[in-house]
Amino acid sequence: MPLNIDWQQILLHLLNFTILAFGLYLLLYNPIKKFMKKREDEYRERDEKTRNALAEAEEKAGEYARRIAESEKEIAEKMADADRELSLARETKLKETAAEADALLARARSDAQAEKEKMLEEANAQIESVVSEMAEKVILKGGESAAYDAFLSAAKKNGEKHES
Repeated sequence: MPLNIDWQQILLHLLNFTILAFGLYLLLYNPIKKFMKKREDEYRERDEKTRNALAEAEEKAGEYARRIAESEKEIAEKMADADRELSLARETKLKETAAEADALLARARSDAQAEKEKMLEEANAQIESVVSEMAEKVILKGGESAAYDAFLSAAKKNGEKHES
């Protein structure tokens, strides 16, 4: 042995190293490999579930957005219908009110005309009575100036009655 190398010792150490490496491979590497594979599968499964849930959530969000758009469209249509109904009701009410106002105005005019005619008849009746009284006084008393003065005082009294 030139360098004090014992081949038998080297081979035994190699055998021990091989047995140790094989034992560690069986005891540590395979369980760790299985654990890592299991963990990788779990993460892959979670990722797939998350993607599916995200796709489902996006689909639901799209469906909700579509429903909201339909609801808003329906609300807008109902509001437009309500506005149309309101404007029709307003126009109808305005027409009814205008018709009532016209009828009331016509009735007021006819009442005013009737009142005017009544007042004219009363005034004419009073004038006739004053004139007939004056004529009687003129005829009975025979004095012209006294009759004229009486006529003027009666006309003044009648004028004061109509003003108040």
